[in-house]
Amino acid sequence: MEIRPEQIRRFRLAAHHLDQKCPPEGLLAATGACGVQNSPPGAWETALFQRVEGCTLDMLYDALYGQKSLLQAWSFRGAPVIFPSEESPVFLTALLPQPGEEPWIYTQGIGLALDWLGMTFDQLLPLAKRAAACLESRAIQTKEALDQTLADQIVPWLPEEKRPLWNAPSMYGRPDRQTVGGAVVPFLLRPCAFSSLVVFGQRSGIHPTFTSYARWLGHPPAAMPQAEQILARKFLHCYGPATPQAFASWLGCTPRQAKRLWNGVAPELTAVTVAGKPCWVLRQDLDALQNTPPPAQSLLLLGPHDPYLDVRDRAVLLPQAQLHKQVWKTVANPGVILREGEIVGIWKSKKAKDRLDVTFQPFQPLSGAEIGLAEQQARQWTAFQGLRPGNFTWSPTL
Repeated sequence: MEIRPEQIRRFRLAAHHLDQKCPPEGLLAATGACGVQNSPPGAWETALFQRVEGCTLDMLYDALYGQKSLLQAWSFRGAPVIFPSEESPVFLTALLPQPGEEPWIYTQGIGLALDWLGMTFDQLLPLAKRAAACLESRAIQTKEALDQTLADQIVPWLPEEKRPLWNAPSMYGRPDRQTVGGAVVPFLLRPCAFSSLVVFGQRSGIHPTFTSYARWLGHPPAAMPQAEQILARKFLHCYGPATPQAFASWLGCTPRQAKRLWNGVAPELTAVTVAGKPCWVLRQDLDALQNTPPPAQSLLLLGPHDPYLDVRDRAVLLPQAQLHKQVWKTVANPGVILREGEIVGIWKSKKAKDRLDVTFQPFQPLSGAEIGLAEQQARQWTAFQGLRPGNFTWSPTL
């Protein structure tokens, strides 16, 4: 069965709650569809603004810091992700590898330090987990302080001959402010997070704070026997039709770990073809994949790193391959303009005091009504940020 790109886009818009906004009580459902990356900081706010009716910053901060129904922790790909607290086993515990399933994508850079220390990742991870136990009784402000605090705690547990090497200036670009140990700890923190040893607490000004899951929420994470299968289903529902390779890329794990998690739901899958290539979708989603109607609002602005854009099959969202580098950059991704789920342009904002200027770059001609709708959404988003709209500039169509 061949599935067309427009069918995929409509299906995914609905799965991501972008076909129409959820009521305020749907905040947890919108957030938990596949988690919301918060990198760069604030990306989650824009993503949920586009998914929840009447969304305000106060509503989001109350859920994250007041009611604590939402939680932020390092999750898939080692990125900071916000998800429902009650689903933490899905976004944390399910990511723990079994023996032989390492390394993760976010630990690849540790090799230089391991060679310097003459130690292995497996030797250091238990020490990092032991050091992270200090977060059961305290919170630490700033990531730099967290790294160095845990690094200092590890020193006495190292073989004596390794301690000078651990305390030597970092080889990762900040030797005046960071030790080798302080540079190693960030690579170890992600698997510590999967064990619920470290989560993000409440921000203090521009600085994040860090503590343990149990200290932040007042209880240890609940057991959820089906957490791994739920994680795989979430991916397939939001990004299907998909492949095991796309799943591994989304998770940031090895093909071996992705295959194990994928196989956990394999009996629930059915094969389809996309552009002549085999892909899989949850059997229960097949009818929706074929028959989801167009979204209620045809044009939509999404912020940088929105979950909808977190795909490997980029041609489904943007058929013109030569434009992919305009959207998916190494750093500083722009926002995008969607028309029925297809990327038809990008947008960028620039803050000047209490004003926000927005520049639009269409990839194909937009009607006057579409331009007006894009500017209306930009004004609404500016107000959501507590700013006033500045200049709206449209560049010529690429």
